[in-house]
Amino acid sequence: MKENVLEVLMYLFENYIYEQPAAADDRHSMEESLHQAGFTNVEIDKAFRWLDVLAEQRDSSAAVVSNNQPMRVYTADELDRLDADCRGFLLYLENTAVLDTHCRELVLDRLQALENEDIDLEDVKWVVLMVLFNQPGQEANFASMEDLMFDNEGEYLH
Repeated sequence: MKENVLEVLMYLFENYIYEQPAAADDRHSMEESLHQAGFTNVEIDKAFRWLDVLAEQRDSSAAVVSNNQPMRVYTADELDRLDADCRGFLLYLENTAVLDTHCRELVLDRLQALENEDIDLEDVKWVVLMVLFNQPGQEANFASMEDLMFDNEGEYLH
């Protein structure tokens, strides 16, 4: 059985939210599909709570974006869970304006909510994509992130 919340989120994103946004309104059918795909009730519930918190953050966001933001200092827990590649990628996304400070904080919050001991670069990319997809006015940044994720030719520069 699949036991990872991020796997559930990726499944939902790929099969409902991204491909069929109208179908994402039917939570019951999504749960049935997740059960058929082999996910447990515990992981399904955690994934829906993760998405609910993300939606709440979207609804209550009042981001103030400035070009003069100080450098982000990571907490000890964030440093333990996000290696240099993950942190470097987030900095790259900020420097290229794919992520603003508000979205960066949403990404970090949602990464911490995954409860995974180790978070790798692919996890970060998927969470960034989900956060940008969920934020109003981030369509261009979502498209840029999509290009970064699915472009097999190059790596990011930092």
